[in-house]
Amino acid sequence: MAASMNSECGDFLEFQDALKKMRIVDDKIVYTLNTTIPTDSFKGQVNPSASCKELYEQLKGSYEKRETSIKTCITQVANKVRELKTEREKKPDDIGLLKHLRKEQTKLRLLQAELSVEEVVKERSSKIYYERCRPFYKPPDLEL
Repeated sequence: MAASMNSECGDFLEFQDALKKMRIVDDKIVYTLNTTIPTDSFKGQVNPSASCKELYEQLKGSYEKRETSIKTCITQVANKVRELKTEREKKPDDIGLLKHLRKEQTKLRLLQAELSVEEVVKERSSKIYYERCRPFYKPPDLEL
């Protein structure tokens, strides 16, 4: 998914839609935990340690893909902003260039804000995961 997201860096709304799809595992974490961790009456039918480990690997992979995608887009847009600033210095009277520069600067700020949103989503999911899976599986690199 990260490779296809790089082409979406140009359109922020499209990029946000792709991130939203990638955050489904985080959005449904409570439901997923409710269905994977058995109640006392069903403990013999499900292996909660394996379920928690699998969910953790899924979460971790999702975090890495999203963060990489956001940072890649930030780098691309920051480079574009630098190019436009250089052009702007050469052509200070070009209104179209100024508008394009401002648009790219806004996109850069939105992407940087998305990185903060990602931290909040990650923290929330990690906390819920840890609270529910702590008795069954403790990942060595869980950040709380």
